[in-house]
Order: sequence, then C-alpha cells, then structure tokens
Amino acid sequence: MTVSNDAGAATAIAVAALGVTKRFPGVVANDDVSFQVRVGEVHALLGENGAGKTTLSNVLTGLYRPDEGRLVVAGADAVFDSPRDAIDAGIGMVHQHFRLIPTFTVTENIVLGTDAPRRGPFLDLRAAEDRIAELAERFALPVDPRAAIWQLSVGEQQRVEILKVLYRNARVLIMDEPTAVLTPPEVDGLVATLRSMAADGRSVIFISHKLGEVTAVADRITVLRGGRSIGTVEAADSTRESLAALMVGREVERVQRRSTGVAASAPVVLRITGLGAIGDRGQTALHGVDLDVRAGEIVGVAGVAGNGQRELVEVVAGLRPRAGGHIEVDGEAVVRTDARHPIRLGVSYVPQDRMGTGLAPDLTIAENLVLKRYRRPPVAAPPFLRSSVIDAEADDLMERFDVRAPSSQTPTRQLSGGNVQKVLLAREMSSSPKVLVIASPTQGLDVGAVATVHQLLLDAVAEGVGVLLVSEDLDEVMSLSDRIAVMYEGRILATIDADDADVSVIGQLMGGHMEASA
Repeated sequence: MTVSNDAGAATAIAVAALGVTKRFPGVVANDDVSFQVRVGEVHALLGENGAGKTTLSNVLTGLYRPDEGRLVVAGADAVFDSPRDAIDAGIGMVHQHFRLIPTFTVTENIVLGTDAPRRGPFLDLRAAEDRIAELAERFALPVDPRAAIWQLSVGEQQRVEILKVLYRNARVLIMDEPTAVLTPPEVDGLVATLRSMAADGRSVIFISHKLGEVTAVADRITVLRGGRSIGTVEAADSTRESLAALMVGREVERVQRRSTGVAASAPVVLRITGLGAIGDRGQTALHGVDLDVRAGEIVGVAGVAGNGQRELVEVVAGLRPRAGGHIEVDGEAVVRTDARHPIRLGVSYVPQDRMGTGLAPDLTIAENLVLKRYRRPPVAAPPFLRSSVIDAEADDLMERFDVRAPSSQTPTRQLSGGNVQKVLLAREMSSSPKVLVIASPTQGLDVGAVATVHQLLLDAVAEGVGVLLVSEDLDEVMSLSDRIAVMYEGRILATIDADDADVSVIGQLMGGHMEASA
C-alpha cells in the first residue's frame, strides 16, 4: 500500500488499520477506526483515557482480534492470532510498565523467548551480546549487555525494552507513554533515538499524554475520541491547544500557577528536618532531608522515580517509620508513627497508588469518602453509622468535585482514572487540611482530567493550604510550583524558586549532577 504526498511522490505504508471495530460486553472500544503509519515516520496516537488507544495497540500487537475491519502490514492483509504473529510480522511494543526480570542480565532478558543463537546444546550468549552491542551503538542506546537489570537506572531499563523489540527485527515500534519516568536529558536522548530509527526506515507509533513532546517528536498525529478516529494532522501545523480541543471536543484552558509571591513571613505548615527513612529492601532511602512548606504554597519535588520520593511522602503521611529527623505540622511535632496522628494534625494524603493505597476498590464512592471520618459525628452516632448523612455528604462532594458516576453507591473500581482521582481529592480536601501531600496527581489521566485536578490544587492553595507535590512529570512540577526541590538518591540537591527554574539545570540535578546547582 502507498499514498501520495503533497509533492506527488509515493510513500509506502508500514502498517494500517482500516475500519477496525472492537467490542466488549456493553462497550465499543474501537468504532470504525482507521489510520495509516508511513515507513520512516514517527506517528503519534492521542486521546483521552477510554478513547481506544490501548485497545487499538492490542489489536496491532495481536492481543485482540478486531470484530470488524482489517490490518494491512507492508502492503498485505494481516491476521494476528497471537502476539507472536505480530512480532513475526515486524510489529513490537515497548510498554509503559517495563516487563523485565530484575535478576537476569540485559542479554538474558532480550533473548528470552527468542530463537537465540546456540553453540551445540547451549545458548551462545556471547554472540547475542555482540548483536545487542551492535544495535545499541547503531541506535544510540548505550547499555552493558552483561549488567543485571536491577543495577540499571530507569532510563537504561527502557533502552533494554527498546533493544528487545529491535533484536526481534521489528520494523514498527509502538511506544506507550515512553517518557513518563525519564529525566529531560533522557527524554532528549530518546527523541534522538526515535528519529534515528525513523531515518533507518522503521516506523514508530508514539502514545503520550504530553502534547508538547508529541508536537516536537512526531511527523503526524492521529486523534481518537470516544473510540473513533477523529482525524490525522501534521505535527508541524498543530499546537497544544488545537490538539487538546480535538481530543476532548472543546477548548481546554491550560491551568498554570500564577505568580503568588508567597511571603517568606507566611507560616510554615510543614517542616521537615534531618529526615531519614529505610526503603523496602533495607537500604537507606532518605538521607537527612530538610524541607519547608508554607501556607498557600506549592513545593514541588522533582526527580526520577526511585530516588526517595515515595519514602518521603509515606513518612510524612505516617505510613512509614522515620529513621531519624523531625516533622512538624503547623508548629506541632509529629511524635507518633502512625497514620492517625498526621491526620489529626491536619495532613491529607493523596498517594500515587490510588486503588491500592488511597481507596478501597470494592467499597462504594460514599463509603470511600468517609473512610477517615467514620468514627466521628455527624457521620457516626456510635456504635452506628448514619447512612443518610453519609449519602447526603457524598452527593454534595460528588457535585463539588465533578465526580461522574451513576450514584454515590457505585463501586469505586468501576470509575475511570480521572474520577478515581477526584474521589480521592474530594475526601482529602474536604477535611480542611493544613497540608496536602500529593504524589503523581495526574499520572495516566487525560488532558481534561489533568486540567480539573490542577485547578483543584490551585483552589486549595488559594485557601491557605500548603501543598507538597511529588511528580515525575517535570512540566507539571514547573507549571504549578512556587519552589522546586530536586531529589536524587534520597537527598535534596537543591531547592529553586519557580521563577528562576531552568529545565536544563533541573534535568541535570535529577541525574545527580551537583555542579548544575552552581
């Protein structure tokens, strides 16, 4: 299959979905979706949560068979009965959540499940290492083939995932949220790699929520909405605003922190001094962390995942014991290591793991909204709960926080990601906190839900709440924060006023380059 470009030259199509429909009980996930990816291009796939991107990716990689429509690969109709068929046809996927075995080496992970070279009855790992090294050099993906996965940084692990696909001779690579856990320099390196692969005649399908990255890296962009393909546009002719409008069907105003000039005399509502903590594997995860948050201020914590951010928020929330140091909330010391004491002092906590830590999936929305208040009036009249009060308060909070569900009796597990986050925010922010600790508030959310969550945070600080914002999305941290603290290996390397923040300096600090603070 070929198409003609504006100059009249024929351009080969690497893969095409033509009228693809995929149904599940009660849901049409893909509805007559069509799009074409050219040979040698980076083609972005955009859409809100539930727009059908994941389902379409699963059809392209053989996990699902379409109910209607067809796939065309390299000019021929293709029918995939399994992911192996897609791989054999030259289509591979790099998932957002890496699928690597930590104790295996890079080479062992890459050759797993392949017809690896052999020397007699044994695997010839040396030959595999040589080929991996050649691919790594060719596409600027430096990694040690003999290193164990657990020894690698997040960015290096992603390179291994890409090399896995290239090792299998994929001509089409599907990248699912590939920059979610990378530092800015690593993002720049990934973009260069993707362009290198396109120049080599390979094709990349780039799935991302970050509109700025999409316009920077993609040649063309296909937008899905409600399971349908809305259209394909040239990246060079697109803006963040135009793409957001295509995704949600309306204009979306980008929420950005206005310059508030939080006074140095504003009261400190959260003071962390010399804080230490031990990680899940027994290692020291926090090394003498010092950090203050003032009333009406957002302090953003930037860093690559795994550098102590999770331990920091869990210690502040009372979910992890301290290994030294002090915490004060509005001048009162946190002396007990349990979740109830910070709550009583005015700390609210929105964890990254919304369904595992933040909410009980099988409980209703109403029940989740009172989880921290079910012992106290007016919700309780010990030893009984007042269901009429619980339901009335839940209805009010659902309206105030725009939680969209059939009723407050809907099980929380049935909600979309954006509505799950709004339930969490409704519970935590309705308690009139002094401090709101929030981790990865918009991870996995679509552009409309992101704008809603950001506005809720700004509303909170306008009421004098101090916010400790931990996010791996540097754009989010820089657009919302008054000050930015950069974490690396359990230490705060620098705290920078947002007005003075420079993305290149912060990116270097996130990579552990101390000299960047100069």
